[in-house]
Amino acid sequence: MEDWRQRTRLLLGEEKMGRLQQAHVLVVGLGGVGAYAAEMICRAGVGRMTIVDADTVQPTNINRQLPALHSTLEMSKAEILEKRFRDINPEIELTVLPVFLKDENIPELLDAASYDFVVDAIDTLAPKCHLIAETLKRHIKIVSSMGAGAKSDITQVRFADIWDTYHCGLSKAVRKRLQKMGIKRKLPVVFSTEQADSKAVLLTEDEMNKKSTCGTISYMPVVFGCYLAEYVLKRL
Repeated sequence: MEDWRQRTRLLLGEEKMGRLQQAHVLVVGLGGVGAYAAEMICRAGVGRMTIVDADTVQPTNINRQLPALHSTLEMSKAEILEKRFRDINPEIELTVLPVFLKDENIPELLDAASYDFVVDAIDTLAPKCHLIAETLKRHIKIVSSMGAGAKSDITQVRFADIWDTYHCGLSKAVRKRLQKMGIKRKLPVVFSTEQADSKAVLLTEDEMNKKSTCGTISYMPVVFGCYLAEYVLKRL
């Protein structure tokens, strides 16, 4: 059978493919953005990955999330993606952690292995900021996703430093929290310059660490995930 990595190798070359096969990438958050980022990284031939998410598939995930099907409702997102990624690359070294990240177990996660890159696709503020802070303290390379909800124009998706973002409520909240934690270091992020559609933002009181929930369109989280994957793959 033809090597499944052949097309990637033709583009990137043997030396780069070797680096990818030796790399270890941690992806935290496997929802609309994170699952697509993780799959693109897996398909590129990265040799080792750790994926983290405690969520199960819910009906509201089906419009945009990679593991979400009617046949996978209530199943673990991390375990669905484990089967998928092993089917893509049977040789991958894959650590699957279907756990909720809390302040106290984030250092343990980051110290459990020697990661070459961390992908932050968490959508709740407290664990997101603690993961960012602990990763920066350890000088591990990281890229973080900001908010893809309530937006629909893919031409306005950008890379930026967190301190230069605008028209993004999640970016603003992350900046404020990091400042309170005494952190003012550069943080590469993916965000959209598009103004959020106010009609698509619903205030909520029943979601932990969230003040609102946003309407979403199928393709926006995919684009954010692909941006994250590009950032990682070009820098490994």
